[in-house]
Amino acid sequence: MEMKQYIILGILVFLLGSCDSFLKEYSQDLAYAETFSDLEEVLIGNGYLNRSTGFSWVHTMDDDLEEAVVSSSYTEYENFFIWVSYPCTRNNKVYKDETWVTMYKNISAINVVLSKLKDITDLPEEVERLRGECHFLRAFYYYFLVNTYAKPYVKESASTDLGVPVKTTEYIEDIYFKRNTVEETYSLIMSDLEIASRLLKDKKHQSVFQADYYAVQALLSRVYLYRGEYEAALQAADSVLQGNYTLLDYNEFPQVEASPANMYGMHDIVPVSVLDPSFEETIFTQGTGAFAGNKHGYGIANGSVLSVVNRFRASEELVQMYYKEQGGGTDLRPTFFMYINQRDPANKRYIQKQVTTSLTTASSEFLLRLSEVLLNKAEALAMLDRDEEAMEVLEELRIKRIVATEYKPLDVRSGGKLVELIRDERRRELCGEGQRWFDLRRYAVHPKYPFSKEIVHDHYFYDNSTRKVTYVGSYRLNKYGEEPAYVIPIPQHVIEFNKGNIEDNETRPNREAFVRF
Repeated sequence: MEMKQYIILGILVFLLGSCDSFLKEYSQDLAYAETFSDLEEVLIGNGYLNRSTGFSWVHTMDDDLEEAVVSSSYTEYENFFIWVSYPCTRNNKVYKDETWVTMYKNISAINVVLSKLKDITDLPEEVERLRGECHFLRAFYYYFLVNTYAKPYVKESASTDLGVPVKTTEYIEDIYFKRNTVEETYSLIMSDLEIASRLLKDKKHQSVFQADYYAVQALLSRVYLYRGEYEAALQAADSVLQGNYTLLDYNEFPQVEASPANMYGMHDIVPVSVLDPSFEETIFTQGTGAFAGNKHGYGIANGSVLSVVNRFRASEELVQMYYKEQGGGTDLRPTFFMYINQRDPANKRYIQKQVTTSLTTASSEFLLRLSEVLLNKAEALAMLDRDEEAMEVLEELRIKRIVATEYKPLDVRSGGKLVELIRDERRRELCGEGQRWFDLRRYAVHPKYPFSKEIVHDHYFYDNSTRKVTYVGSYRLNKYGEEPAYVIPIPQHVIEFNKGNIEDNETRPNREAFVRF
């Protein structure tokens, strides 16, 4: 795309730490972007995530993955996996936090597009649509930022808990920025989503790679849960269910046996993609998929994103979750969500929800689909003490995921038992989609049904010369409230550049390994 991508959109000095402002915008040099078409290209190229961008580190900190050392390849995600004090380090040197950089870079482009759209007087319907997409994207990015670099939302303390810096203007401000509160950050998220909902309602849907009204409602149903606003979450979920989306029935997919080993001792895995942007479950996706691979189990993403596929496998605890409700029939999801990696001598399961040769994958972090909306609805109903309705919604999902000849509705549960079932079902359905870590954080501070757990990750070393794997030790993440490692540190270059005006999070401990076998 020619896109005036030759437009120099300015340097995000705050991100690179080199000049005169916290968040220097893509600003003056957007002079060439004069038409609606120009601005749409700017948003698609600089506001949306490209199809090689992912944030796979978020999967490595929770209890759904374990380390699988089958080569000497280094992954920077090891530091996230063992919850080190400052994870963005390699060989004792600090590297740039690409999550922070990417999010604020895209927010900067969005702010410029929103400002420039004010000057476009023709195509009013299209201008409204593009404005709606801008507000949706900005909300999504601030949602990810505040749930990464700040404490989870707690109503009683949100007005004092530090969130992330909020920037909504397109012009350069010659000031040092500070962190807004969690409440202020969420207020912007909610405001942006409400504006996006109004602007995108009844607008023509472009594709699953661009936001529409139903994507806004799907994200609202999630964010309302985080805030404990259950009636609003229910309403947003019901809005999505009015759309033209359909749950996949896993009974309709062929359950193909793995092929015989080829000359390299490799087996083809079941060639079925249950997570595909083209399916009618998909509401919105952007960025790449860390758990997409080819039929041999090789990841197709690039760079550090790929290391998640190659270096981490499904934890035994996650695998066993699919056998927890045996009275209701055999769960088909392990068949289609995972495969046994023939290159791993442990013969364990790896998460792979999309089999493809294309880089056009469903995102593993920025994905909205129908099954999540149903789970959001079930959770909201449970919190409103509408237990039977919550169970009915769960069964809408389960009947599409359980072997048809074995399916039985589960016994109706209530209170804490129902909430536990919904959380378990959420874990089973949404593994590898970037939600487990955030869910563990919000469960820990839930006012009525708090849940927190200790997580242990075993760490290994692969000797390239001997091709032997050595157990290094295990690392323990204590329950939430007992330590600060559930929040990622503010990037060091941001703190340094802002002369200490941006306060860091509580220092995470230098964790020591222990031997457990």
